[in-house]
Amino acid sequence: MKLNWSSRSIVLVCACASLTAIAAVNASIPNLKRFFDPTGEVATFNSGGDLDRSTAFFQNLGTNGRTCESCHQADQSFSLNPAHVRELYDRTHGTDPLFASIDGANCPEAEPHDRQAHSLLLSRGLIRIPITLPSNAEFTIVAAHDPYGCAIRYDPLTNQQIISVYRRPLPTTNLRYLSTLMFDGRETVSPLTDSMTMAANLNANLTHQAIAATQGHAQGAIQPTPAQLAEIVNFELGLSTAQIRSNRTGYLANGQATGGPLALSTQPYYPGANDSLGHDPSGKAFNPGAFTLYTAWTNSGDEEKRDIAAGEVVFNTAVATITDVRGLNDNPALNSPASIAGTCTTCHDSPNVGNHTLPLPLDIATSRQSLMETNPSIVAGLQQLTPPDMPVYEIRGCPDPQNVGNTLVFYTSDPGKGVVTGRCVDVGRGKGPILRGLAGRAPYFHNGSAANLKQLVDFYNLRFQMSLSDRQKHDLIAFLNSL
Repeated sequence: MKLNWSSRSIVLVCACASLTAIAAVNASIPNLKRFFDPTGEVATFNSGGDLDRSTAFFQNLGTNGRTCESCHQADQSFSLNPAHVRELYDRTHGTDPLFASIDGANCPEAEPHDRQAHSLLLSRGLIRIPITLPSNAEFTIVAAHDPYGCAIRYDPLTNQQIISVYRRPLPTTNLRYLSTLMFDGRETVSPLTDSMTMAANLNANLTHQAIAATQGHAQGAIQPTPAQLAEIVNFELGLSTAQIRSNRTGYLANGQATGGPLALSTQPYYPGANDSLGHDPSGKAFNPGAFTLYTAWTNSGDEEKRDIAAGEVVFNTAVATITDVRGLNDNPALNSPASIAGTCTTCHDSPNVGNHTLPLPLDIATSRQSLMETNPSIVAGLQQLTPPDMPVYEIRGCPDPQNVGNTLVFYTSDPGKGVVTGRCVDVGRGKGPILRGLAGRAPYFHNGSAANLKQLVDFYNLRFQMSLSDRQKHDLIAFLNSL
């Protein structure tokens, strides 16, 4: 009798747990719900109200069980935290749809139970992106280092090379401020450079991206319906995510500061706003003081608030010596300057958002290999990072603009936009992400090579010869954690 009651209790507990799980899956996420991150809390304001988890963004529209939410978690600034990935793997023994071998493993032949075969996703939150190199590429590419055996595959029908790159999922929030979709721009099917066409083109691009993600990452057999696609895009466009509270200072909109997602949701924006290269369509000159969130805290009686305000000043004003950045120092429109005196906002010029308001893919060297570099500032910067073991590609055949008749050799773990266009000018170049909600989505850079903001700041400090003091680094990190 005792055994029967025990068994019955187990059944009841299991049933309750199942009902709880079902309720959790279908429950809405309250608007402005706060989620803990290492330095405080992050929150999302949705212009449509509570985040309805019955909509298409949260639905399985493919064949492997994945949803958009699989890689874009609300409590992780709509990106993917490796700690969450590891907990999910341990809890499901690798059977959760996130670990689908098509791109959730280092190579597509992996078995779910093979933990090592999912090491890049588990350690850095990296998803494998297979990209077919155009047949008319201006360069040749081979794998100089292939730790997993699938760096380059060949399309069985066309024999074109398929290049594996491993990248962090970009946040599916704050999308109203985009000038480029995806790290390499491959989903920017319509330009986001004109206020008159911005809304329609962004909608078209996000729709295209939703189709590609469903048919690729979710292995969808059929295309989502127009209604499902509209539901995904409208949901994404309504989201504004930012740090809302700091463990050190409390709410980030107190004392006339304008941190947090509510203020972000009303931030004015237009393509080219405050463009650092002088292409603001309004004719306004570039203002390096792109961030003004915490100006009101400059003379606060609270030391922690003063630190954040001081870090904002460092971001806006500390001089960076920009050298050997493909997209800037080799840009003929800028007369290919060997060195540019800039600030963080030279590349992050969007007011109070932090990306670039016009397309500007750059190669700041985060994918390069220090042993192959001769620029000492690049070597010093790379030595501050802890990149995972990834394929390294040798790219040859691109002309050297500094030495007519000679060609360049690149060694990189990610050819960037170059693998999409096949053009030499694009090799290694990628976009800079929106900076809001930064504290909730470590590790940083597209390849997760900066484990935390200290490594990121140390990289920039040496890479661009900023000569920041320890105090300035401390304040800059405090500011970045408050975005």
